[in-house]
Amino acid sequence: MEIARRSTSFPTAIDVSERLNRLWDVFSGEDKVVILINADPDSIASALALRRLLWRRVYSSAIVCINELRRPDNLGMIRLLKIPLLRFETMDPSQFTKKAIVDAQPSHHQIFSRFKYDVVIDHHPITEGLKAAFVDVHPEYGANASLMTEYIRAAKIKPSVALATALFCGIKADTLNFERWSSEEDVRAFRYLFNYVDRSLVKKIESSEMTWGFIPYFKLALDKMRVNKRKKMISVHLGKVISPDICVSIADFFMRIHDVSWSIVSGIHGEKLIVILRSEGYRKDAGKLAALAFGASGHAGGHKAMARAEISVKNLQAILKNLDAETIDRFVRGRVEGKR
Repeated sequence: MEIARRSTSFPTAIDVSERLNRLWDVFSGEDKVVILINADPDSIASALALRRLLWRRVYSSAIVCINELRRPDNLGMIRLLKIPLLRFETMDPSQFTKKAIVDAQPSHHQIFSRFKYDVVIDHHPITEGLKAAFVDVHPEYGANASLMTEYIRAAKIKPSVALATALFCGIKADTLNFERWSSEEDVRAFRYLFNYVDRSLVKKIESSEMTWGFIPYFKLALDKMRVNKRKKMISVHLGKVISPDICVSIADFFMRIHDVSWSIVSGIHGEKLIVILRSEGYRKDAGKLAALAFGASGHAGGHKAMARAEISVKNLQAILKNLDAETIDRFVRGRVEGKR
């Protein structure tokens, strides 16, 4: 296993070319490749870039998402850019000879953890025990799309309008238009892609922020939110939600409020408790807090400014006497405040 590491200084062309060649060496012309993602703008763009890098170098490649697609920006990107995306339920693992994962690591989701990977390219903090033939993990990047843009440039590929627009939107989404943590590499990638994007498509994708089904949850969040002005924190438990993305949208919305440093939004989706954490990301670390507060009970982690935890209802029942909304709300707040 080779793990590519680098300092926060912008990499040289030789460095990127060496990594690209090591990536290509993993594959052969007979390979059928599956690229697994937890679909959001950054991961969709990253998968599309990897697929382009493998064009004419492998027999076939497919992008498979493990999550249910409900977020309007995801749906808008896929529809407007005509991105071929397959559902995990339709995937037959035996049909693929190589597996890759981008914008995530196997430990980030129990579905991901079912497989062994040949390629892992990510910008989240590296997790213990990560193994693959090629690993390129750089948490200093604000967006994985920036890392993939380096590969595209090193391969001397002029990005199509669709690819450039997808990567551009991925950078904007994961850096929140550079309001969240970002690096010089993100800025350089963004400036490079600017020359190739369709800005009208970018506007259409970004304007698709929510559906009518999201609106009642915003009202519920405003009615039930708990505000701790001393700790500059807003938290709310939404009960059952039709999509985890509702928790994401509300957590991001709360962070727009003046003098709010922490936003914690949770909800039950399917058989899991989803907890979304947001912080100002300056001297605070949402990813570290998520791991400390919920890592022992489920999957948890992320960046300084944004993080996520998922706990199965089965594990939750072993911890709590009952699973009413008030009890879960106290549990989430207690775990968070106990580790801050």
